[in-house]
Amino acid sequence: MAAIQVDELTRTFGDVTAVDDLSFTVDDGELFGLLGPNGAGKSTLINVLVTLLGPTTGTARVNGYDVSSEMGAVRNSIGVVFQEQTLDEELTGEENLAFHARLYGMGRRERTARIDEVLELVGLTDVRDDRVGTYSGGMKRRLEIGRGLLHKPAVLFLDEPTAGLDARTRRDTWEYIQRMNADDGVSIVLTTHYIEEAEHLCDRVAIVDDGEIAAIDSPEALKADLGGSVVSLAVDGSVSAFRDRLEDRPWAVEYTRTESGVNVTVERGEDRIADLVHLADEVDAQITSVDIHRPNLETVFLSLTGDTIASREASHERSGEEIIEPTGDGTPHQRAVDGRSESVHGGNDE
Repeated sequence: MAAIQVDELTRTFGDVTAVDDLSFTVDDGELFGLLGPNGAGKSTLINVLVTLLGPTTGTARVNGYDVSSEMGAVRNSIGVVFQEQTLDEELTGEENLAFHARLYGMGRRERTARIDEVLELVGLTDVRDDRVGTYSGGMKRRLEIGRGLLHKPAVLFLDEPTAGLDARTRRDTWEYIQRMNADDGVSIVLTTHYIEEAEHLCDRVAIVDDGEIAAIDSPEALKADLGGSVVSLAVDGSVSAFRDRLEDRPWAVEYTRTESGVNVTVERGEDRIADLVHLADEVDAQITSVDIHRPNLETVFLSLTGDTIASREASHERSGEEIIEPTGDGTPHQRAVDGRSESVHGGNDE
């Protein structure tokens, strides 16, 4: 049985489609990533899968349970670490875990044993009696991840698990995530906009853009499918004529139009710069800038969407179209879309 099965899932907010007709599966024991810019719909998808939002159309099953009709069963079988911190900083690390354990009906003996195991797993045994308000950002994140695992869920959802952490703490957190996946056998779904994080952690990655999945495969397969480096060219002149010349060049694996010119996927990108400049000269166009992106998930995203993740996020901010996702506690948030605002509520609001 698949850990997660999503079929033709759509979630809208008024006239805005945040998740658009998605279908995919997550295998049992898999570490699965959703990679894309902020505002791509990743957090909306997570909120549907953990039953904080209902789907507009389509279906999703988590651990075999339907997210619309079997919400309680879904929630009992999952762990969730949301993007926003939800710890009580006045309580100690152990007290935070104990409170969570009681919510899941764990008895004293089971609760004590499991808290010890989790604190050891995330490396916080020595500070279990310290107030969480004295913890560093990385320590708080590790405690939240441990809390999500406390009741031994079949699936753990991590929404931007290392956002805001420094590089060293981020890598330490990666180690804890990999250890949980390997040692406990828990299926993990994480959202991220960090290229390196997706490449380092995930068995498979779904590249998400504007609520759609542009591609889904292992990081290695996605990079191999690219077929070479992506050369981003800013072109002054007829881009259409320049693209027509690329048609006859076997070394031009793929090309896509951009706002300023064209992205060309080629083998040995550095060796083809002179050829590209020559082709532009033939149609009286001028190449005003060149940027070479060697194969990684950033170039995969660039090839599929015509833009980088950072540029896409900046574009959302400039246009005012970024969707502010609901937070993990289901509280209403205002969303600014094309200058309008509307209230978004968590929970099953079908």
